[in-house]
Amino acid sequence: MLKKLVFISVGFLFCCSFFSYSIAVDTKVKALMVIAKNDFRDEEYSQPRKLLEGKGVKVTVASSSLETAKGMLGMKVKPDILLRDVKVKDYAVVIFVGGIGSKDYWDNSVCHQIAKDVVAQKKVLGAICLAPGILAKAGVLKGRKATGYSTCKKILIEKGAIWQEDAVVVDGKIITANGPQSAEKFGKTILKVMKIK
Repeated sequence: MLKKLVFISVGFLFCCSFFSYSIAVDTKVKALMVIAKNDFRDEEYSQPRKLLEGKGVKVTVASSSLETAKGMLGMKVKPDILLRDVKVKDYAVVIFVGGIGSKDYWDNSVCHQIAKDVVAQKKVLGAICLAPGILAKAGVLKGRKATGYSTCKKILIEKGAIWQEDAVVVDGKIITANGPQSAEKFGKTILKVMKIK
């Protein structure tokens, strides 16, 4: 009888600990980083990712292709999912990485819908360098303060953004930054807006 009770107790404790572990895994904060298939900016991807993962955030990478993406400085990244398969509800933050290649997404309807869904679901939205052009063309920067690489200025203003010269700009839950030199500050600001210390 005693052996039976011990066995039942051990089994119960195992189930409880397994269940707790499952909850911990399922509720882990998740981030999505969107990169171009070619010519994303290396630092704008690597530095925010390092900061996010350093705080325990699980990062998923999306692109227009599942083939290995190549950065402007030679970095290679294997995307996890296709843009068309992104479900915004699965992530606490969505970050559009800049670089020359990100201009390929300026008129991408899937990227536009992702940006709109992030705002509609009140999630955190980030874009750096040329990527704020995606947000502008998606219509989510209208009436909001934003920045980006200098060549973004015209399109942001045309689409109703309030252009700022600052390196990193926060307006509500939307964070924009002006380029690779601001990648670290961009990442830290994202964590701050997410209230992750």
